[in-house]
Amino acid sequence: MGTTEDGGQTTEDREQATDTAPVRALSSVLRPLSSAQRRIWLCADDYGVASGVNRAIRDLIVRGRLNATSVMVAAPSFARPEAVALAILNSGAPRAAIGLHLTLTAPFRPLSKDFAPLRDGAFPPLETLMGAALVRRLERTRLAAEIAAQLKAFAAAFGRPPDFIDGHRHVHLLPQVREEVLLAAKHQAPDAWVRQCGGARTLVTRLGDPKGLLIDLLSRAVRARARALGVPTNPAFAGTYNFTSRADFAAAFARFLAGMPDGGVVMCHPGHVDDELKRLDPLTDLREQEYAYLAGDAFPAMLAAQGVVLH
Repeated sequence: MGTTEDGGQTTEDREQATDTAPVRALSSVLRPLSSAQRRIWLCADDYGVASGVNRAIRDLIVRGRLNATSVMVAAPSFARPEAVALAILNSGAPRAAIGLHLTLTAPFRPLSKDFAPLRDGAFPPLETLMGAALVRRLERTRLAAEIAAQLKAFAAAFGRPPDFIDGHRHVHLLPQVREEVLLAAKHQAPDAWVRQCGGARTLVTRLGDPKGLLIDLLSRAVRARARALGVPTNPAFAGTYNFTSRADFAAAFARFLAGMPDGGVVMCHPGHVDDELKRLDPLTDLREQEYAYLAGDAFPAMLAAQGVVLH
């Protein structure tokens, strides 16, 4: 390990420490590896959005098909019983990391009393929030208060801070939002890591994935600021694809694993469709497709072929 003249860590050492923290965290939920294997986080987003999604995620955790999930504490149907049902899966040997899925977009409503901007009492659409963030017109104190409120709700539900923090529709990567998220992580959840969405593959190989390219570019500032604050981040990310009726999740998942290093995060959205999900989120039938793939025999065969383990 290198040091500065005053005995401190060099920038290179700090970057390495930050990038490998999620790798070290995996040791609490994963078996020892052979030299040819890679350990990744397979994270189901949106726990809490609807009971059908919650049941599907818990089922996959019990099956050993997921090892992380992030929780929408701002979802109207999320309550302590859903938290208890998830947390109890970690009694004894830990099965899954549980994170906060920061939510700042419609149709969900703030947990703090003075958040702005609002539309009909709810968070604004993503386009409105992104536009305000890009021109730096979000009020930092109100933004920080909402992030703190969601962290407080998580702690009330689970009895502890989250293992990691990410964002619904990747809002945690936006300018202004990312600064407040990283500060909150440092001071309110000091053992948590923050999801950055820079991919393992080169940008030129991902030209057909505009959403993936955008969040990759936004993540550059996240990584830089996280290093400066000493907040850990994951070394790589995958999981974006076109949410259309013709999407093939099995084929997409094979691409997600390409080049993914130890500690990398693959995002997914498995679930069972119910009326609450239909009311709140346009992503419905593809959740059933993702669940079927992750619960089926082809999924562990794919992991084995790629030298990847989750547990």
